Amino acid sequence: MSEKTKLLIIDDDEQLVEAMCLYLTKAGYEVSTASNGRDGLQTMYLDRPDLIVLDIMMPEMDGWEVCGRVRDVSNVPVIMLTARGQEADRVKGLKIGADDYVIKPFSLKELDARIQAVLRRAAWPPPTESPVTYSDDYLTVNLAERRVVVQGEPLALTPTEYRLLAYLVQNAGLVLTYRQLLERVWGWEYVGDVDYVRVYIWRLRKKIERNSGEPKYIRTEHGVGYRFEKAN
Repeated sequence: MSEKTKLLIIDDDEQLVEAMCLYLTKAGYEVSTASNGRDGLQTMYLDRPDLIVLDIMMPEMDGWEVCGRVRDVSNVPVIMLTARGQEADRVKGLKIGADDYVIKPFSLKELDARIQAVLRRAAWPPPTESPVTYSDDYLTVNLAERRVVVQGEPLALTPTEYRLLAYLVQNAGLVLTYRQLLERVWGWEYVGDVDYVRVYIWRLRKKIERNSGEPKYIRTEHGVGYRFEKAN
């Protein structure tokens, strides 16, 4: 029998946490919980979950800070839960490292679907048909070895960041539309969520470009999408 997928729920809403635990346990997950950010981080270190469900508004330490601290030490997928549905909050969550963003109130079935989608992306191999290596004196992307190096230093990418970069490099020189990127990297459920592409491109640029404000590798095709440009 395969091991159960381990989830960590960090949320101070006792009733909601109880409902999530019951539903997700019945769905086959192993679930642990924490009622504030500090305890959540400690539980993460101890339990090493496969995915974290994280509320934003909490005592001790809010979800923004927790997500940032998680990203300092781990690439574990994070789904943020919040009653704050403004686009600026959603983009902020994605920028600090969240993989998905679910707005309260939500159905438990929807949450489970989001969890499955994020876990599926983390487990998928990169969307390439053949191994490709790109290398210059600054950046190396070796898809055969799943290795990215910047200025001689190995680079840590989340699974979604890596899939996005891999797809861009595999299709170097070609313009990839928002829809193509969403379908191949996130899945059909996210085809209308252009913010995911924009924010993850921003995250990748911060990690691989010499100057993320003037990107040389990941170029924008305004109103269409993005392309990976090889260095001259």
